[in-house]
Amino acid sequence: HISYEAGDLEDLEVNGVELVDFGMTVSPAEAPDEEELVTIGFESGRPTHVNGKSLSPLQVVQQLNTIAGRHGIGRIDMVENRFVGMKSRGVYEAPGMTVLYQALLVLEQITLDRDLVHLRDRLAPEVAQLVYYGFWFCPKMDALLAFIEQATQHVTGEVTLKLYKGNILVDKRQSPHSLYDEGIATMEGGGSYNQTDAEGFLRIQGLPSRVQGRINPRSI
Repeated sequence: HISYEAGDLEDLEVNGVELVDFGMTVSPAEAPDEEELVTIGFESGRPTHVNGKSLSPLQVVQQLNTIAGRHGIGRIDMVENRFVGMKSRGVYEAPGMTVLYQALLVLEQITLDRDLVHLRDRLAPEVAQLVYYGFWFCPKMDALLAFIEQATQHVTGEVTLKLYKGNILVDKRQSPHSLYDEGIATMEGGGSYNQTDAEGFLRIQGLPSRVQGRINPRSI
């Protein structure tokens, strides 16, 4: 990515995106009027190819920087909390990583179960903080990386995204480890999931709340 800071950007009333002379991205308004599809492949959570071409992780980001940059994707204007505690305003340009992150999230949606996703979401800020603070080689980071390695072992597949004037839309996704079962998920008739099973589950799930509400009623 490229970061832009200081100078006129320290004035929060200034539009940072309009002020910065970006190096990798065009303005969404000036991006092509036609959509572009990009397919990203992953193996165990690691990006391996773009549009069918095998690439190293670095080459994946470089290729996506070019593709996403021409569609005005990845411009970020934010106020962040620095390591020393102060708040600092910066404008960032990360077209490739923005698209790559979105593709990974889409693939994780079909390959990770609910509880693992929730745990991932709780630990992700810890990983981000250690990276930001420069503690990549600390024992805590080693433990978190071991979790990521285990959690993403089935995050394998391809995601095709549609890029258009600063927007990223999902076109399709597939994985040999997909947990999505159309027969169970369907809301149409004839599916393998019995909707009436939910009644008993909800009664058990709500039992503590019903007891709590009866003993300590809450006024509305």
